[in-house]
Amino acid sequence: MKIDEISNLTSGLNTPNKSEQKNINDNSFSKVLTKAIDELNDTQVKADKAVAELATGQVTDLHQAAIAIGKAETSMNLMLEIRNKAISAYKEISRTQL
Repeated sequence: MKIDEISNLTSGLNTPNKSEQKNINDNSFSKVLTKAIDELNDTQVKADKAVAELATGQVTDLHQAAIAIGKAETSMNLMLEIRNKAISAYKEISRTQL
């Protein structure tokens, strides 16, 4: 997820006009989340490919394989933390009395 995508989401918190409303709908939370999950999946696939190449001895650049694996691990940890924070926020909101 890029900073400008987050800025586009938060810019819609004020009263948007019609052109801004269309931009907000284009960058809805579900679309941003779906894009982030797709990017995570791509990273995991690249890491799996790097591990398979390491196992079969087909790897040409060990350094690039290690970087791909490290990126996948970091991305997964970030996504897990985001999930944990979202669940925590949901639980907190559900405990709020009206």
